[in-house]
Amino acid sequence: MNQDFVIFDLETTGLSPAQHDIIQIAGVRVVAGKIRESDLFFSYVNPGGPIPAFISSYTGITNADVRGAPGLGQVLQDFSRYVGAATLIAHNGHRFDMKFLKESCARHGLPTRKINYQDSIYLSRLVWGKCFGGHGLDAVLARLKISAVGSQRHDARGDVDLLARAVEKMWGMLPGPSAHAALTVYEGVLPALLPA
Repeated sequence: MNQDFVIFDLETTGLSPAQHDIIQIAGVRVVAGKIRESDLFFSYVNPGGPIPAFISSYTGITNADVRGAPGLGQVLQDFSRYVGAATLIAHNGHRFDMKFLKESCARHGLPTRKINYQDSIYLSRLVWGKCFGGHGLDAVLARLKISAVGSQRHDARGDVDLLARAVEKMWGMLPGPSAHAALTVYEGVLPALLPA
């Protein structure tokens, strides 16, 4: 597998891309099927308003964390530059993360470019089919015996690390390159690449 991927995760102030804001983005690059642990992206995002208390309780991200962070336009532009031509991967990304990226670009008037992405929840379904426990990240980690000890769940950095290890293992469980080719490649958007 010679394709480059960026596995990423977002944390947000809620579940609605039209009403809520991104507060954290993390990513790690995967080249030739191997995680490049030193090739990381991370940023808090200042949402321009307070983070709901229940979100801080769930994610551990506080108003103090984002107070001095750059705004969304800058962070998304930096993330787009980091991604380059790689294919994005997020868990449940088709229903959540990629919709947030698209809506956030639209709400902030950012010119966009097309980017390919895959959803690792479908990779899990390709590996296990219909199975007890479903295909949420916690269920996938449990089936793969990947321990979350030492990783902060629902923090983008911790989730990206765990997801990258899970994707690497699931790829190894596929019967061959043709099986990976069966994964749907979707088209999403990121900010257009502007001069640094």
